[in-house]
Amino acid sequence: MSKTVIPAGYRPPLSNYDTQLAIEFIKHNFQMDLSYALNLRRVSAPLFVSDNSGLNDNLNGVERPVRFDIPAIGLEGEVVHSLAKWKRLALKLYDFRPGKGLYTDMNAIRRDEQLDNLHSIYVDQWDWEKIIRREDRTLEYLKATAQAVVDAICDTSARLGREFPSLNVKLSRDMAAITTQELEDMYPDLPNASDRENAFLKEHHTALIMQIGDKLRSGKPHDGRAPDYDDWALNGDILFWNERLGRAFEISSMGVRVDEKSLKEQLSKAGCEERAQLPFHSMLLNGELPLTIGGGIGQSRLCMLMIGCAHIGEVQCSLWDEETVRACEAAGIPLL
Repeated sequence: MSKTVIPAGYRPPLSNYDTQLAIEFIKHNFQMDLSYALNLRRVSAPLFVSDNSGLNDNLNGVERPVRFDIPAIGLEGEVVHSLAKWKRLALKLYDFRPGKGLYTDMNAIRRDEQLDNLHSIYVDQWDWEKIIRREDRTLEYLKATAQAVVDAICDTSARLGREFPSLNVKLSRDMAAITTQELEDMYPDLPNASDRENAFLKEHHTALIMQIGDKLRSGKPHDGRAPDYDDWALNGDILFWNERLGRAFEISSMGVRVDEKSLKEQLSKAGCEERAQLPFHSMLLNGELPLTIGGGIGQSRLCMLMIGCAHIGEVQCSLWDEETVRACEAAGIPLL
């Protein structure tokens, strides 16, 4: 069943042609703003990795990667879910130093995704990663980095508005930072994490929701997070209030990455200690990988937010169920 919601009276903000121009403008300008804000350099990245490398992102642990055999090398390949682990290894192999980082275009297929206005089986992100010092592994450093990302988003959005005066999207630079436990305590009558996010973002408009993955006092985590890249005590999601859809709108998942101690603890909590034997995890536990902070920023999500689109299919090419196609056609929404 389609979960697509069509806002009352919605019409696409731009023509198909101008939408493509706006997408080009956003992608060109934002990656420059982001690289300048965080001192990043662009690198090439893989579309797939070997299934036994431990480099693929396990997301919530239930999503199935797209797998295929490679007869020429006798291995199974997996299309990446994200590059959360690969980037950390790349920083070592490419000889980056503390204070410097990389970004890259990440394209993924998430075949088990539940489709709605925000979610597609096709994922496109700017994945970024930066080497930090051990003393930088703090919530203060996380918040400062998230604020730099928010500022880069707002800079690009402001320039887009000047380039396309008919757009009227206004994004707030005033980022409120709150932990998931504080959020649960603030809204005790809202048991659903997304409802708590909606309530908070409706008031604050831009937020960093921190410490995602571990169980809250209610006994449930705010949301799922793989145990082997973000440190659950030092991570967060950047969200904006989406006026068009009337809801909280996640743009980025980011965090200080696990060190040796937090990796062991989180693998144990998740019941997957066997991952410690995989090549990537062994390198990390042996102190062979740099300490880093990193994240992913949805390219289509960002375009959707800045242009003011109601459905992610307006800014990316994907496949949709028949009910979604019919609903969008009836509302005059062109799906690419």
